[in-house]
Amino acid sequence: MAPLISSVRRRVGTLAQRLLPDSLFGRLAMLLVVAVVTSHVLALTLMFEFNPHPPPPLPGLGGQGGPPVGHAPPHLFQLGLLMDISVRLAALILAAWVGARWLSEPVRKLAAAAKALGRDIHRPAMPEDGTLECREATRVFNQMHGRIQQQMAQRDQFVAAVSHDLRTPLTRLSLRVQSLADPDQRHAFARDIVEMDEMIRTTLDYLRGIADLEPTVLLDLSSLLTSLAEDAQDCGQDVRFEGAALSAPLQVQALALRRCIANLIGNAVRYGKRARVGLEDRADRLVITIDDEGPGIPEDELDRVMMPFYRLESSRNRHSGGVGLGLATAHDIAQKHGGSLSLVNRPVQGLSAILSLPRT
Repeated sequence: MAPLISSVRRRVGTLAQRLLPDSLFGRLAMLLVVAVVTSHVLALTLMFEFNPHPPPPLPGLGGQGGPPVGHAPPHLFQLGLLMDISVRLAALILAAWVGARWLSEPVRKLAAAAKALGRDIHRPAMPEDGTLECREATRVFNQMHGRIQQQMAQRDQFVAAVSHDLRTPLTRLSLRVQSLADPDQRHAFARDIVEMDEMIRTTLDYLRGIADLEPTVLLDLSSLLTSLAEDAQDCGQDVRFEGAALSAPLQVQALALRRCIANLIGNAVRYGKRARVGLEDRADRLVITIDDEGPGIPEDELDRVMMPFYRLESSRNRHSGGVGLGLATAHDIAQKHGGSLSLVNRPVQGLSAILSLPRT
């Protein structure tokens, strides 16, 4: 019985699609015509139902003592007029509501698809159905989606080629360094090679957008922060986690978020000597705060330092700064999680990096 009902529904839906106009304008015009005709028919029907012909006058009264023949009492006339206006108004309101739904539904679907595309560029294309305007808009959206995927694939190929071309001479240099007789020179060359390799890796990972492909998992952030603090302490850094345990885990990209927080802790230790990591568990979001005791950042530079490859003048040396991608990477990862990253100078001394992550 169920397959028969499903088959009938499909056939009725197909027939309705064929009978309806192909364009949204045509459907709205047809809806308006149907609403006007239906409202007139209903109004006239109800007026005749509530306004019957009066009975003939009694014999011998000469037609006096009652309402004239062919005219309804005043209260019945008023009731019929009110019914007429009400039916027409209700029909037009219903038609306006259905028309608004027809207009808003394609826009809502495109907005949802654009939002999903921002989270997952590899999602399947949208089905091209609906009215003519909807199919055209969906077709253009899918073409844009395909071009973005193609450009990202070309980007990955380019980055892979650049990574290979840059690391090949570095590998040869590292092998030749081992043959140097002077240990000081060997150590200096090895340090430069390691620094160059790290700069290449950081830059290429940022350009490749490595966090885009990572799946999300449920993660206990208090355990993650404790692990990062202990790893930093094992390296001789003054880092402490001072937050409490969470009430529930968070759906995140674990490796990307670990990299984000590690960058913030590394910046705090590099420029502020120490890092104090706090965690605040709110009803709708988690707030991670990383405080240092460094010189802080000028107010007009707080937003600029999160731009890719931007570095303050005080960090433009090979021992205190990288390539200007640590904060930019952390900011991008926070946005990919639907959160935000902000920098605030502390009242007395130091800087606070505030990472906010929504629970939904």
